[in-house]
Amino acid sequence: MTEVTPPISEGQRVLKQPAISFEFFPPKTEEMEKSLWDTIKRLAPLAPSFVSVTYGAGGSTRERTHSTIARILAETELLPAAHLTCVGAARGEIDEIVRRYHDIGVRHIVALRGDPPGGIGTAFSTHPDGYQTSPELVASIKRRYPDIEVSVSAYPEKHPESPDFDADIDVLKAKVDAGATRAITQVFFDNDLYFRYLDRVRARGIFIPIVPGIMPMHNFKQARSFVTRAGTSVPDWLAAKFEGLDDDAETRKLVAATVAAGQVQKLNKHGVDTFHFYTMNRADLVFAICHLLGIRPSGAQKAA
Repeated sequence: MTEVTPPISEGQRVLKQPAISFEFFPPKTEEMEKSLWDTIKRLAPLAPSFVSVTYGAGGSTRERTHSTIARILAETELLPAAHLTCVGAARGEIDEIVRRYHDIGVRHIVALRGDPPGGIGTAFSTHPDGYQTSPELVASIKRRYPDIEVSVSAYPEKHPESPDFDADIDVLKAKVDAGATRAITQVFFDNDLYFRYLDRVRARGIFIPIVPGIMPMHNFKQARSFVTRAGTSVPDWLAAKFEGLDDDAETRKLVAATVAAGQVQKLNKHGVDTFHFYTMNRADLVFAICHLLGIRPSGAQKAA
């Protein structure tokens, strides 16, 4: 499929230095913790706007998410954003989690509905005394802590449970009306999907930043299985680039960096100047992609 992109205006020819942010997940083992902190140390000099830490299904990583956030605050100059979902806890429990985050200095939360407790594709349910929707969660956070910034999710191919795009954008509008000031997209690989989605969102009077979520495909087979279950399409042209590389990790890495770098450079060329990277707790590909965007470690910035 040939990608359709908007024409470049004269204003877009003078490209801004992109702003970046990174997503990590809380480690399960001592070895994974060391790997995560090696990644953080490698990426921190790129001066991201913030770094986010995910929250496992049903709150399964609650304490590990909190301890990772606390350590980032204590040992780095990074601004952490804590993920939080509606699933698996009563309102009082979730309110207490937010209070604990606020007490240690967190001023940014990524508020999500969360996946169904039985996994993607099963019926969604929340705690009977819990927040039932992400707009409810956003509104509660902003009502109690106006100084906390709230980011939310957005879906260029619509949420897999939404009946249509209008319903999906209704939910995004409700989250913005509740106080969200940024949306981060689900992974996508066809830039035209992002631009069409942006047109739909702007037509509905939603003008918060819609930040592209970018995921380098470290392991194509695993990544494809994960993202397709979450509603992301994987184009045939992308699958073809990884053909025959199942047992060749080094070449896969080079191809993955090339593909993701090409995607962000094309987005940047057409005026997109903010990117959120799903790092999978690995620094190498993300660091290389940022380098190709012209982003250098603090003190060594150069024009792209």
